[in-house]
Order: sequence, then structure tokens, then C-alpha cells
Amino acid sequence: MDTSGIRLPRAALALATAGALLFSGLLVPASSASATVSGEPVTENATVVPVQTTGPADKRFNLVLLGDGYTAAGMDKFRADIDKHLNVLWSTEPFASYRSYINVWAVEVPSPESGVDCDPSLDAPRRDTPLNMGFWNGCNPDSVQRLLTVDSGAATALADLVGGTTSANRQIVALGNSDTYGGAGGAYATASGGNALSSLITPHEIGHSLGKLQDEYDYYGRGVPGGTYSGGEPSSAHHTLLTEQQMREQRAKWWRWLGERSESGGVIGRHEGGMYSTKGVWRPSKHSIMKTLGYAFDQVGREMMVQAISAKVNLVQGHSPNTAPVGPDRTVWVDTLHPLGGELDVVWRLDGRPLREARGARTLDLRRLGIQRGTHTLTATVTDPTPFVRDPAVRASAALTRTVGWTVDTSVRTTHTPVPAAFTGHTATDGPVGAASVVHADTTHPTDRTYTVRWSLDGRPVPNPGNDRDLDLGALRLSPGTHSLTAAIAGSSTVLRWVVDATPARGSYELSQPLRTVHRPGRPPEYVYDGPFTMRLTARDDQPGTVVSQFRVDGDGWYTYYGWPTDADAPFRFTPGGTVIDDLVYGKLGTPRAVPWDDATPDHGTHTVEHRTIDAAGNVGRATSFLVTLLPRG
Repeated sequence: MDTSGIRLPRAALALATAGALLFSGLLVPASSASATVSGEPVTENATVVPVQTTGPADKRFNLVLLGDGYTAAGMDKFRADIDKHLNVLWSTEPFASYRSYINVWAVEVPSPESGVDCDPSLDAPRRDTPLNMGFWNGCNPDSVQRLLTVDSGAATALADLVGGTTSANRQIVALGNSDTYGGAGGAYATASGGNALSSLITPHEIGHSLGKLQDEYDYYGRGVPGGTYSGGEPSSAHHTLLTEQQMREQRAKWWRWLGERSESGGVIGRHEGGMYSTKGVWRPSKHSIMKTLGYAFDQVGREMMVQAISAKVNLVQGHSPNTAPVGPDRTVWVDTLHPLGGELDVVWRLDGRPLREARGARTLDLRRLGIQRGTHTLTATVTDPTPFVRDPAVRASAALTRTVGWTVDTSVRTTHTPVPAAFTGHTATDGPVGAASVVHADTTHPTDRTYTVRWSLDGRPVPNPGNDRDLDLGALRLSPGTHSLTAAIAGSSTVLRWVVDATPARGSYELSQPLRTVHRPGRPPEYVYDGPFTMRLTARDDQPGTVVSQFRVDGDGWYTYYGWPTDADAPFRFTPGGTVIDDLVYGKLGTPRAVPWDDATPDHGTHTVEHRTIDAAGNVGRATSFLVTLLPRG
């Protein structure tokens, strides 16, 4: 979960059930179900609040957020914690591109008391709260402080209030009202709502529970090297014993990604350590989110996550009836999902022959095809062409490819019933959309005509051939500022309107006092230190919502800024060798260091530090850089 790598006794592992929690990739028993608070059913005063609705719950992957220890007066804090956690999630691929596949629900239950049990110590008060959340695995003195657990019965009872969701199409995340770092994950993920670092838990845990990704830690217990792996070839798709040459020769594991720059930094190759072993097993990247919170999924994990998210939904959301033959005197249609990161492909085929003139269209007018007398087979194949996937088997799976078929019989005649022109679904209009988003608008489907969606930007028509239901704003390369986008249907008075936010949030940095500052023409400012220094990143935006700040050193992977592990309000601290906190290492300038046995050799010399912002609309700001020169002392 959080690079904690807790060692649990075998007896505890044996007790794990389907309702268990996953903490750092290890199963631990969920707490017993009581589903009551102050003697009343936990659902008595619960309110379901839709945070993000992209479609019917039974056709979406649903993220259900529960709060514990937030009083009625503190419910605004719960909502602010949700905003922070979600915007970190939306800044992480592939959640950024597939955000439109996900509904988000908050279940608000005012707590009689504020806070959670045993926070931060075992002698801290127990709280009367709906979910009975507590550190130390629910106040177990034989556990560890940062293990934050939840009453699974109460969590299930509250999540069941969200109509259309089941254990098969949802992920529960319980946020405890605490600023202490902690969490757990799996079937029931938990995190302390007020700790900035905890917002990085959610994508990691969904990586476990949804993507079936394994931890890439090279230790089992914090501060203890994991030793040498002694098993056979791992079943995990992102661990191997094979060399790079063997992967290529056997076309195995991540051979398609070898040699590319990793999204989480460095180059995808063969990096030793993983599956709680220090040696003898290899992972794709030096660090990814499954090893170190704060980095991105690398391409290998990202591909698995795309498949996993897409498998929770159906690319084809609706289509013309196909239980009986249709005539050639009508239109046939498919409605698809609409990823934010790109359009889906639709290929129509008549008797196996691609209809190139109709490629991409969601509605096909059979009257224009000149179909010969007899019976024919018509199909529409919907495919996600995302570059995040390279494995043909994944591309061809039901997650990323769906086909709908009809029998066309020229002897059948269609009775045309008038269907008014109207929008049936669209990108939400109640908030700004980002300048790189794909915006969509679906329409009703008469059998005797095709309704065309006409798009306008700032009052000027926007050509959008092929698939007129989607408009890729990223292809328009919008100028900074705020724009007005509309969609209309010919013959209808209904017009959809969006505000397009094309101005990223502005970020800034503040450093501790350097020995000196050097300014050279044409180069970023250079700050000289001979020891530790701090960096605070701040951001501001002209639109509401939490802004995520990120930084990277010497072109390594982008790392989410969260303050400092022990204090979210403190600046990030860089040192020549890194700072050890709870047996993990943070802030080594130069080559990153995650655990105490990583190379601590100081990287003296000049380093480039870049920082950028990602706002609530998904706009990624231009990276700004400065130089830091670290001098050896003495």
C-alpha cells in the first residue's frame, strides 16, 4: 500500500477472507461487522452524494468514498479531503484518461465524535464513529500504528446505499478524519483523509485490488532487506527471472516496452528487487507507484490498469435492436463510451467487408449502401486505440474490443416512428472541461435519419468529420484563457454549453536560504548549497478544485508533491544522502533512494529541478525549472 512492508504472522494471513484488507500487498483480517453507531443502524443518518456521475451506476466502475469521524460540523472537511484525494487520482494515468468510466459517490454519515480510534497511539481515546476506524489495526497492540482499518460490515452497509453498485463494480475507500499517516487496502481501502501523503494510497490500492498488480518492494518488513528470491518464474506480469534478451526472444513479460523511458522515471528494463526480495527477481522500472508512492504507474502497470478499468464497463453502451432481422431502409446505431484521453474507433462491416466511408461513425444509414437483395451480416466493432496498450491480446479482449451484429434482410420493411431530436448523454456541463479533454454528446436515434451534432467554439463552427459525437479539444491546440463550447442538433432547440478552461494553474517554488544565487543569461536561476535545503511548492488557479503539484530531478519521473511525510504543511527536504523516516528514505538529491540499503553516495554537483501543476480540469502546466548546485562540505 504505502511502501510499509509490514510482516504479519502466518496465523493472521491464514485468517484472511474475501472481506480482508490488503496492507502493502499482504492480506489482514477485516474487523468484525457491527453496522451500528450509538446503538442505531449505521445507515440511519447516511446521505448518498453523487460527486461525479458519468453514467448509470450499473454501467460504470463506481468509487464509493466513506467518511469516518467527521461530525456534522466537520462535514465540509470530509468534502475537502475528498477533493484532494480525487484530484491526486485524476492526475495519475490511466485514471486521468479513463476518468469518464468512473462514477464517484460520497456517503456522508455524521459522526457522534470527531476522529478515529487510537490516533496516534494506543493510549489515545476510542471514538464513537460509524465505521469504527482505528489505527494499530483497530487498536491491536500486536499490530503497527499506521495500519488503519475499518468495520467491513458497516462499510458494506453504507456502500450498498448507492443503487446499482455491487462488490463487482465498485471500490470502497474509507477516509478517516485524521492527519496521521496511515491506511490499508484491497477490497476495502482506507486512508487518513487529512494527511497529504495518504492521498497517494488510493491509486496504489486500486492497482492491487482492480489491476491485480503486486508490490514491487524489495523488503517484507521495513528496514529489513528482503534477501534473495528463490521461487520459479513469477506469475506476476511485472516481475520476472528472465533477462532482457530472453524476454525479447520469448516475447514474454514486458518485452514490448523494453528500452523506453519509463513514465515513472529512468528506462524500462530489468531492475533488481521486488516481491519482497532484494535480489534474484526483477521489475520493469527503478521506481513506480507499486514500489514508491508519489511516482506514476510505469507503462507495464499502466497497460494492466487500462485493461482492468475497461473490463469493468462495456465499450458499447447501447445499440439498435438486433434480436430480429432489420431492413435496408433504415439507420443502425451504436452508442459507445467516451474516454477523456481519446476517441474510440468504430469499424462497420457488411458481409465482412469494411465500410470505409462509415469509419468512426456511430450511426450508419443502410439506405446509402445499395445493399443487394437477400440476407446479409452487418457488424460494428468498437475498439479502444489507446497507445497505453501494446499487447494484441489485451487489445482484442472484451475490455478494449466489442462487436455488435445484425442480420439485414432486404425483404423486411421498417415502420418509422418519429423520434424528436434530443441529447441523451453528454460530458457534464456543471464545471469547466480541460483543454486536452475529449467532450462528447450523444443523441436520440430515429430509424429514418441521422442526427448530426454540430460543434462551435467561441461562436465559430468546428469541423468534426467522422465521429461527430466526440470532440477532441486537444487537437484544437486552444490558446490560453477561457473558451465557450457548444453542441447542437439540427432541428432541435436544445444546445449544450461548456466552459473550456485552457489556462493551467500557476505554480511557484520557495527555497530555503542558499549560500548564494547565480544568474546567467539564458539559464534558469542557480542556487548553491553545501548541505540540506527545503523546497515548498504552491499553486493557484482561477477555477475551483485542488491543484496537484509535481516535481522531478534531473529528468527522472514526476513525483507528486505532498509537503513532508511527517508534516503535510512542511516543505520537502533535500539532503545529500536522504532522510530516513520510519525506515524509508525521502529527499535524496540526485539519484533517488527509497530504502536505507540503497546507494547513499552524495550526488554533488549541479542538478535540474522542474516543477509543474495539474489542475482540477486536467490541464498540465508547463514545467518551470531551476538549478541546484550541491557542494561537498569541508
